[in-house]
Amino acid sequence: MLKGIPKILSPELLKVLCEMGHSDRIVLADGNFPSESMGKNAIVLRYDSCNIPELLDAILQVFPLDTYVDTPVSLMALMDRDVGKIETPIWKEYESIVSKHDARGSAAVGQVERFEFYDRARTCYAIIATGESAVYANVMLQKGVV
Repeated sequence: MLKGIPKILSPELLKVLCEMGHSDRIVLADGNFPSESMGKNAIVLRYDSCNIPELLDAILQVFPLDTYVDTPVSLMALMDRDVGKIETPIWKEYESIVSKHDARGSAAVGQVERFEFYDRARTCYAIIATGESAVYANVMLQKGVV
């Protein structure tokens, strides 16, 4: 046990977060995300019993966001055919969590078109596969410096 480290962060995940360098990216993937196929060149960790907001809050307690990019937190944007049909209240939760840990607040959060998000995910350092059931709940973090 360590002091000051959220209990949700496993030794394996802490190791991954420590190994990551400036500008490396990590995806916190919802239960529908194709984590294994996207993560063929990445470390894939299973966190099936976790929801993303709890994990995001814990990670941001130890993980600096990149200050050299405008939006180091990327969400998968709605597809055109889903606009107006699918609600994404989890995005507000993410903005609130990011605001607790980064002075830019919700301005640090941006959206990326779905297939561009997939392309970026294929080059991530790690993908954390969660059991998050909210749709469009995937979030990508870009690491900064301490």
